[in-house]
Amino acid sequence: MTSPSTRGTSVAPGTGGLAATAPGGVLPCTLRELLGYFVRLGSFGFGGPIALAGHMQRDLVDERRWFSKQDYAQGLALAQLSPGPLAAQLAMYLGWVRAGGVGATLVAAAFIFPSFVMVLGLSVLYVHFGGLAWMQGAFYGIGAAVIAVISRSAVKLVGKTVAKDGLLWAILAVNGLVTAWTEREIIWLFALSGTVALLFKAQPRPSSRPAALALGVAPPWVFQGLAGVASWPTLYRVATYFGEAGVFVFGSGLAIVPFLRGGVVGQFHWLNDRQFLDAVAVAMITPGPVVITVAFIGYLVAGLGGALAAGLGVFLPCYLFVVLLAPHYRRYAENRSVKAFVNGVTAAACGAISGAAFVLGRRAIVDVATFVIFIVALALLVVVKKLPEPVLILGAGAAGLMLRATGP
Repeated sequence: MTSPSTRGTSVAPGTGGLAATAPGGVLPCTLRELLGYFVRLGSFGFGGPIALAGHMQRDLVDERRWFSKQDYAQGLALAQLSPGPLAAQLAMYLGWVRAGGVGATLVAAAFIFPSFVMVLGLSVLYVHFGGLAWMQGAFYGIGAAVIAVISRSAVKLVGKTVAKDGLLWAILAVNGLVTAWTEREIIWLFALSGTVALLFKAQPRPSSRPAALALGVAPPWVFQGLAGVASWPTLYRVATYFGEAGVFVFGSGLAIVPFLRGGVVGQFHWLNDRQFLDAVAVAMITPGPVVITVAFIGYLVAGLGGALAAGLGVFLPCYLFVVLLAPHYRRYAENRSVKAFVNGVTAAACGAISGAAFVLGRRAIVDVATFVIFIVALALLVVVKKLPEPVLILGAGAAGLMLRATGP
């Protein structure tokens, strides 16, 4: 693998291989300083992948100048063109720029671990106290707000990726209707969508993509989930299923929602729709990458072992893409065939998110009160441009508690 310290033509001493292309030069930072930054971002960074990527640009490029604008732009392009959660993949790439594979590994751990621990704590509370009236009341309101967030995110994602392209709109509509009708997401339809866009918009060229998965060993008590101690086949299925989801998710963390519901609720029946919505809500009220919701789902299925297996499954593919492809991807980043395929898959993801919002909405919006919460949440998201999603979710939870307390 090509070392990051050997790329570029002008390297500033002590910067670990960073090309001094930013105005005023790229300033040096130690790996410890970089890891400290990503620990803080993973602990306090809210707002989803686009907001987290924006924080990295503002903090690391514009203010601290630890990375050049070119390095950031290339990392963002890789995160957009390859599957996996965008913010986590961008963070890993910046770690690779600083210190190669070791840097990517340590930055991934620093960024993901804080939110993983928070979600794990909420998972424990949910399993032990999920039957209490106050928690049921909170998630009664939260579920409707989550549907509003997903709907708003789908609209924004459509505006950024589909725009006025008729072919992409057709792909979006087909995938949305199929998802709403079948209540599941079909992987081969995503691949077909990318292929259709490729054939219509560019000349196809051969390419290959690596993927891998690993799973650890732990005592049986670690696998205690909602339905008791999970079996080894279940744990293996958790790891491989979330690994598949990690390979087919492009861009927004919410793009994983329709994939997960099809398997978690529809295929394997690990959770019901209410529990799945609760899992999405937990990811929204905690900082860090949105896809950390997989840890909550994994814990409900198979305890701590399930949380670790799900997290490893969804993050390992994007980690491998960064470490294995970062030294070589520049020659393909602007390739018309690659961009056309990704645009087709992204349009399919937009459609699937829309279909999933419809399916989940039928379960979450069950009466006048939840409909009102949904409308108010959606209106706030549209009117208040920078409204933090955790504040909205927690407010909806408080409304649900009050409604349940005053209801019959």
